[in-house]
Amino acid sequence: MKKVERYFYPAVFTYEQGQEIAVSFPDLGCATSGTNEDDALLSARELLGCVLNGLEEDGENIPAPTPLPLVKLEENERVVLVDVYMPSIRMAQVNRSVSRTVTLPAWLNAAALEREVNFSQVLQDALKEQLHLR
Repeated sequence: MKKVERYFYPAVFTYEQGQEIAVSFPDLGCATSGTNEDDALLSARELLGCVLNGLEEDGENIPAPTPLPLVKLEENERVVLVDVYMPSIRMAQVNRSVSRTVTLPAWLNAAALEREVNFSQVLQDALKEQLHLR
């Protein structure tokens, strides 16, 4: 199945005196906030990308976005159409780091610490060599 390159979803920006701007995606059941409109929009776009990427990776159904005129609003709310370009999000996830726990003898750990060895880099190099990925 061809993956969608760009998604567009309505986000509800809620304004309360003295508070950050709350941003919610009614179709996705998630929310974020921002200190001002620029920050709120950037946070919304980042959240939208993370949520949709997660749904894609899990093979979940991605709900259709509600048309802007049908989004229900309160007096202190505005609807904003937020878009996200998924190829960038997907590539960022390919290169993300994951944490692994390794076990090694105490003497080897002490020797490596004494020589200020970067454990992550050594493990990455060794795995690339073992898997012939150089």
